[in-house]
Parts: sequence; C-alpha cells; structure tokens
Amino acid sequence: MALNQDYIADKSIVGRTKPYRKREIAASVHRARERLLPSAGSRTFDREMLKIHARTIIRSAPAILILLFLIGIAGLTVGPAREMFIWGLLSLAGYISLYLFARRVDRLSIEQIDTRRLYVQFWIMHFISGASWIYLVSFECSCGVLDFSFFVAIVLLMMIAVTALVCSSLRGAILPSFGVPVAIHAIQHLAFPLGVAPIMALLLILSLPFFAHVAHHRNRAAASLLSFRSENETLIAELETAKAVSDEARRRAEEANLAKSRFLASMSHELRTPLNAILGFSEVMAKEVLGPVQNDTYREYAKDVHQSGQHLLALINEILDLSRIEAGRYQLNEEPLALADVVHECCRMMELKAKAKGIRLIQRFEPTLSKLSADERALRQITLNLLSNAVKFTPSGGEIRVRVGWTAGGGQYISVQDNGPGIPSEEMPLVLSAFGQGSFAIKSAEQGTGLGLPIVQGLANLHGGLLQLKSKLREGTIATVIFPRSRVVDEPVLPLHQKRRAS
Repeated sequence: MALNQDYIADKSIVGRTKPYRKREIAASVHRARERLLPSAGSRTFDREMLKIHARTIIRSAPAILILLFLIGIAGLTVGPAREMFIWGLLSLAGYISLYLFARRVDRLSIEQIDTRRLYVQFWIMHFISGASWIYLVSFECSCGVLDFSFFVAIVLLMMIAVTALVCSSLRGAILPSFGVPVAIHAIQHLAFPLGVAPIMALLLILSLPFFAHVAHHRNRAAASLLSFRSENETLIAELETAKAVSDEARRRAEEANLAKSRFLASMSHELRTPLNAILGFSEVMAKEVLGPVQNDTYREYAKDVHQSGQHLLALINEILDLSRIEAGRYQLNEEPLALADVVHECCRMMELKAKAKGIRLIQRFEPTLSKLSADERALRQITLNLLSNAVKFTPSGGEIRVRVGWTAGGGQYISVQDNGPGIPSEEMPLVLSAFGQGSFAIKSAEQGTGLGLPIVQGLANLHGGLLQLKSKLREGTIATVIFPRSRVVDEPVLPLHQKRRAS
C-alpha cells in the first residue's frame, strides 16, 4: 500500500512548476532507490556478505598457510619441537576445515543460503581454527633465546590483525577465534608489577577490541560497497529497460512514419487524377470554352476553383515528393549537366515574381565549372524552392544574390542570399523539419506549407550533399546546397548564359 502511494505521489510531480518539480523529482528518485536497494539486516544483504566472506577466506588461504608455516619455523627456535609440531597439525587442520567450509558456501546460490544457520556455522569454524592458539598459550617454555610467552604474544597480535583484515565481512569473527586464547594468556601473565610478559598480555587484551573495531569499520565499508554495487546494478537495469522501451517506441514511430510515407507515395495517381479533372473543368468554365456563362459570379467562382486547385496540386506535389524521399522511393535520373545553366533558367522563371515586389536578382556564377552528375528535375526543384523562399521573405526594394561555384573540397555549390528578416537560431531545427515554419513565416501574409527546405535537404542528401543555413536577425539568410567532389565530372564547360553572351 505504501509503495502504491509513493508511486502515485511520484507520478503527480509531472504537473508541477519547474522550481518545485526538480526538488520533488530528486526526492522521488531517492525514495525509489531506498525501496530498491538492499539494506543492512535484510536477508539478501546478509547472504551477499556471507558469500563475500567465503570468497575472501578462499582467496587468502594460500597467504595464511604460508604465514602459519613461517610461524612454525620461527617457533622451533624458541619452543619445543614436539609442541610446535602438534600446534602445526592443529592449526593446519583448523584452517583447512575453514577453507573447505568456505568452498562449500561459495558453491551455494544466493537462494540456498540460510543466513542464521551459516552465521552460527562460520563462528564455530572460526572457533575451531582458533583452537590451535588455545593449545599454544596453554604451556610455557624457556628453552630458547627468546621468552616463549613473548613470542606467543607477538604471534597472537599478528594473527588478530590478519584476521581483522581477512574476516571483516563476518560480524564478530575475531572473538570466537581469539577470545579464549587471549583470555588464557592474560590469566597466565597479567600481574603486578608490570614486566615484559604482563605488558604483552595487557597489549593483547587492548588489541582485541581495537581490531574488532577495525573489523567492524571494514565490515561497514564492505556493506557500503555492496550497496553502491546494488545501486549501480539497479540503475543499469533501469537504464537498459528505459533504452529498450525507447528503442521499441522509436522503431514503432519509424515504422509508422515509413508506412505514412509509403501510403502517400502510392497515392500519387489517386490524388492527382480527380484534381486534374477539377483543374481542367474549372478552366473550361472560367474561359467559357463551351459558351458564355450568363452569371458573372459563377465565372468568378470557376476562376477561384481553378486557382485553389492549382494551389492544392502544388501542395500535394510537395507532400508526395517529401514522402517519396522519406520512403526511399525517389528515383534520381542522373546525367551530366551544367549546374550554372539550371540555376540560371530557374532565376529567369522567378525573375517576374521578384520584379513584381521590386526585388533585384543578382547572379554570380564562376566562369568555368565542370559538369555535375545529378538529376535535373531535382536541381530545378532545389533552386526554385530556395529562390521562392528568398522572394517570399525579402522586403520590397531588397536584393537576392545567387551564386554558383566551386567548394574548397572540389565540389560545387548553390548559394541563395537574401536580406530579409532572418531566422532566429533557436528556430533553425524547426524550419528544417517537415511542416515547420518560423515565427516570421507565420506572421507573413504569404504563408507556405513548411515543406520547401525539408525537400531541399532531402534532395541534397540523395545526391550525397548537404544543406547549410546561416542567418542573422534583421540581416538576412544564406541557404547553401553543397554537392560533393564525387558528383563532379572532370569536363570544364562554359555556362549556357555565357555562351549566349559570347555569341
């Protein structure tokens, strides 16, 4: 019930204002992590800690056996050989038993671990491994150059420190291993006045809680690392889930978009056939081909129908062209052609419309351009769309500069520059998207469909080129279509308009 309430509370954050939403989203994420992550004392957490303890014992077993061997060699110089041999067998049996038990625990899966039972068994095994130390402190010997009790105290201190490092993942592992040996050693040697042996006994007594405290802090550090690892795994799982959902949503969106594009591309004939009939019949009625129309209003209606049909046909053609490009069904009829000639003819077509608005059309073409392998219809459409946009947004008395030339990489380009209102930088992605229109286009009396630039971009991409837009507010816009070097045919040609001038 509490989890459902938290979930509902988290979902309600979406409708808040921005300053409050950030703070509450952070709190929601924190609550979700607390619900997901294992905490100290939980069964999953304790099982993980027991697995870590078993693996630590397995990895440190060779080092501990080497250390016991060195202690045994050193003990032979200060203690009796028979007792040291017995201690060696006891310690070897105890630590091998602990190692084998850890191996058995490590083979268990997380679900098979009974935490309470394994805790008790580990403590018993640690007590068994510490039984050899009980035997070592239970007798005294003054047969070497060094007092044997002093040697035993040093060895116990060293082994307590090693156990604190190795067995920190098991809470309280030091006490069952060394509690009894330290107590026996203290009873035997702690006396007043303090000498070397009593001081060592006191040091052992103090070292036991100290290293237990160190082991406790290492246990907490291991718990923190385990929590961080669990959090990392949880976040990775969440990211993978979100990525899978996102990929699936994107795949469906792409499929839907492709289906839409294929549908529109296949509807070319079905849409244009009735529209051509409307255009033809309305033109016949407007021009009174079959006889006079007695009502002037009907005659005006026929002209309006014809103009609206032409506008609708142009719109349908743009939508179908964009759909064919998106669906990958736009077929390029490539042939070597002079780019400057195509652009010059398009400028002549737009010259009448530009003069009607009092706009100067300035052409700057490089004199010797090689032919370009491209689709002539696509090049005309690219140029006319760029010129149409420039004429649309250039104010009366302005000018449009059209350039065709070489790029630095050996390709060719078309550049159309106007001195209109410009495009804000934040609206650049919008005007390049299908049906996207900038704020100035929306305010303009000559509103378009927002398909001109996307079609130019699509046709440029089909030729391996790209469209670049550079604009400054109140200064104008430069639209440049760049064709790659691979499209250039190494055959210099004099542009057609220059041939006419030369003749």
